[in-house]
Amino acid sequence: MQSDIMQAMTDGAPLAGAARNFPYLPQVSLPFEMPTQPVAIAEMADLFGVTHRTLHFYEEKGLITARRSGSMRVYDRVQIHRMAVINACREIGIPVAVIQELIEELAAATSEAEADEMFHDMLARRKRELTADISNIRRQMQQIESLLVAEEESQAVVTPKPMSLVLSDIEKQCLGLMAEGYSAPRLARALNLEFEDLRRMEDDIIQKFQATNRFQAVAKAMLLGFVPN
Repeated sequence: MQSDIMQAMTDGAPLAGAARNFPYLPQVSLPFEMPTQPVAIAEMADLFGVTHRTLHFYEEKGLITARRSGSMRVYDRVQIHRMAVINACREIGIPVAVIQELIEELAAATSEAEADEMFHDMLARRKRELTADISNIRRQMQQIESLLVAEEESQAVVTPKPMSLVLSDIEKQCLGLMAEGYSAPRLARALNLEFEDLRRMEDDIIQKFQATNRFQAVAKAMLLGFVPN
């Protein structure tokens, strides 16, 4: 099995489960031929089109790990594979916090099939989120058209104002974590709340911003200055 994995990497084929710390990782195709030797940070950045700062950030978040080779920081095949998974997630807008959860789940994978299933489940969730976002955008565009056509309707639309919104400290903290992409279970853990209490708080925040979901609430909060862009 290990020899098949190494050969697939060398040939530039889709990546299969890799060794060390993460026995199994999902299959992700690389747009380049897998390097035969560990690569320095500059080459790693060039391979994935990211900055050195981005790689350092991923290391700080525990997503990838560099090792020392003399005075250089280098990344082996396993880390390149992990970076391929991370990069694929970031390209479709998956927050770093959600990627961290995926990496934690993959640590418990017992087979390549299970790792692929975890990855595909996350992709399916992201697809549903994007579908919901598209529906919301279309609805909002229709509303904008109506407002432009009839000025009286625009006066009837109640838009929340910064001074009319009062958030508790824990609601502000919850809103900030929502903006970072924390899932509901991760939010509950971070705020030390029961899951049902967290859900009620999310609903209260959504209602205060007169939004239809958490994503719209965060967007309005950013526009009104409650959350930094």
